[in-house]
Amino acid sequence: MDKRKILIQLDSDPQPSVFDRIVAIDAGADEVLSYGGVRPEQVRDLVHGAIFTRGPKDLKSTAIFIGGSDVAAGERLLEEVRGHMLPQFGLRVSVLLDANGANTTAAAAVRVASRHLELKTVSALVLGGTGPVGQRVARLLARHGSEVRVGSRQRARAEKVCDAIVAKVTDARLEPVATGTSPELRSALQGRRLVIAAGAAGAVLLPRSDRAACSDLKFAIDLNAVPPLGIDGVEVTDKGTERDGTICYGAIGVGDTKMKIHKTAIAKLFESNDQYMDAEEIYALASAI
Repeated sequence: MDKRKILIQLDSDPQPSVFDRIVAIDAGADEVLSYGGVRPEQVRDLVHGAIFTRGPKDLKSTAIFIGGSDVAAGERLLEEVRGHMLPQFGLRVSVLLDANGANTTAAAAVRVASRHLELKTVSALVLGGTGPVGQRVARLLARHGSEVRVGSRQRARAEKVCDAIVAKVTDARLEPVATGTSPELRSALQGRRLVIAAGAAGAVLLPRSDRAACSDLKFAIDLNAVPPLGIDGVEVTDKGTERDGTICYGAIGVGDTKMKIHKTAIAKLFESNDQYMDAEEIYALASAI
């Protein structure tokens, strides 16, 4: 008889996310053990508690979810988690990283775009491209062959992101661009068919006047749900809505796909004990949704 499915929630925030816990239960976890304020030096004992309590054949029923609002902190926790597994003895559990929802949100945005555009030929601009979601959007697009401009108010920051992506995607077609002023933004938009805005809440990254000046734009996704929205003129509930000749999606319009991906990823964790899910692995699941 299979063991109960236990998800161990490691959250870098003091209070573990209630949202993540509820989604995990709805996705099939029987129990969620939630730990808040987790620091890297605490991870070893938590991992050992996960891998030493069940035999190797039953460890598929234990998994780890890494969350929290700080994506960099989540990445450090993931590195620690992986370092304390003992795969040579079959003592490991599957792990999912989705701090701040960055991976599932990025996967959802790219998946939505793929339903309307051929990713391997599309020219894209990622606004807020140096943030955690923007970086993953750019990385996923690049991995699928898109020609991607990574936008930031400071070009130097965009350059660093491009360098980091190229280290993972060697054949990536990337261009760092500054988007801090209207002339810079209009230049970055030239020739772009797809724009995805992944900036901070309440920041307008693409004013209506600048968007109207780009005749090439065919598809726009705004991942900000907090007014004022990231793309002026796109509504948060837009879901394939045509506005001024551009097909538009807002954060809620993408949200249904994001939730399906999140739940699918949690359920997938319990199929085996040897999975590590970052942006690419999560997108692979999204492609079937």
